[in-house]
Amino acid sequence: MRVEDLMTSQVFTVEQHDMIDRVFFLLHYEKVRHLPVVEKGKVIGIVSDRDLYKALGPKSNSNSVETVEGKTVLQVVPQKVQHIMRRGVLTVNPDTYASEAASIMAENKVGALPVVDHNSKLVGIVSATDILRVFAKIEKASEEREKRIAAGVSHT
Repeated sequence: MRVEDLMTSQVFTVEQHDMIDRVFFLLHYEKVRHLPVVEKGKVIGIVSDRDLYKALGPKSNSNSVETVEGKTVLQVVPQKVQHIMRRGVLTVNPDTYASEAASIMAENKVGALPVVDHNSKLVGIVSATDILRVFAKIEKASEEREKRIAAGVSHT
């Protein structure tokens, strides 16, 4: 199985000069945990929910996010993405084996890898959740097969 079989093709991105409130709203409302930072379509970094929480500081859960007149308001010191993003981001290609992507994530303790084409343009993102979802599906099929064999039922 290749990364292209698992990846999300429609990726939310930010630019290094965007303000971190944009990161907050994308993470919060789009329910994603990783945002590639792009410049002219090429990945130059990545920012995760953890990077944002570190930037907000220890009181982020109590003081930074408020609901005012039914709207969520983020109270933070204005800061650009370039100050919280991680540079030197690891990437994979669509034709990379899923097992290799999983190994890269595990060895480097990262939760997602931007997927780039041969011109280094962003074409998707693959997350640990994407890989776990496939693993669970494969493992479930294997377990069901084992049960059928144990019960003496032929495969159908």
